[in-house]
Amino acid sequence: MPFDISPLELRHRIRAGEYSGNTSGYCPGFVQGNVVILPRDWASEFLQFCQFNTKSCPLVGMADVGDPRLPSLAHDLDIRTDLPSYRIFRDGEMVGEVPDIADLWRDDLVTFVLGCSFSFEEALLADGLDVRNVTEAVNVPMYRTHIECQPAGRFSGKMVVSMRPFLAADAIRAVQICTRFPSVHGAPIHLGDPSLIGISDINKTDYGDPVTIKPNELPVFWACGVTPQVALEQARPPLCITHSPGCMLVTDVKNSQLAIL
Repeated sequence: MPFDISPLELRHRIRAGEYSGNTSGYCPGFVQGNVVILPRDWASEFLQFCQFNTKSCPLVGMADVGDPRLPSLAHDLDIRTDLPSYRIFRDGEMVGEVPDIADLWRDDLVTFVLGCSFSFEEALLADGLDVRNVTEAVNVPMYRTHIECQPAGRFSGKMVVSMRPFLAADAIRAVQICTRFPSVHGAPIHLGDPSLIGISDINKTDYGDPVTIKPNELPVFWACGVTPQVALEQARPPLCITHSPGCMLVTDVKNSQLAIL
């Protein structure tokens, strides 16, 4: 399947069961989003958690209660079928991964779509930077840290970060580029020694895949959209549905619409 497929065609192929993999690199130019789906009586607290922690949880869309569509983000989008893989959590425990959630859908569920680092990766690549997880065709490495998020109601937890290695000059350029994209995690939150943010072994990821860190390269860390999953594990809602890491919602919104000049 070509990487430059349109978002609508990719969603249709996912819906038909013809694609179930990572969405990184597909539909260049278009926003991809992390997804969290919660019952209505948990939604307002989660919304506040996103508003308090905009680096980790940059909200780009929210559906009406019980509505599987998000017309502000895409035409002919059905959140029940249009992600390659979903994770199901019950009382904070992941109980499975499924290719669609049509049989789990309820009229009290609320969908949140959060900005994803795949959008700023495109800007880094356009500037000629080597985004290692793209070069090596793996999911971006992600780690739990000891950085506390600001709690909101029943939601709290520690930040998850994604990592991309760069030479120092390229790391500075990456900061400059990503500062223009606050809706998709913005500038990095740390670079250099991973132990300073609670990561003991850079070669052992908590999510995603390890990548090569070449001599003289610095690991550069961004707030990551997997952070809400940590908060959800601690809050323990009776039901929560998320994307599987790397398996994002591909929207019709252009990345350029999220950039600030």
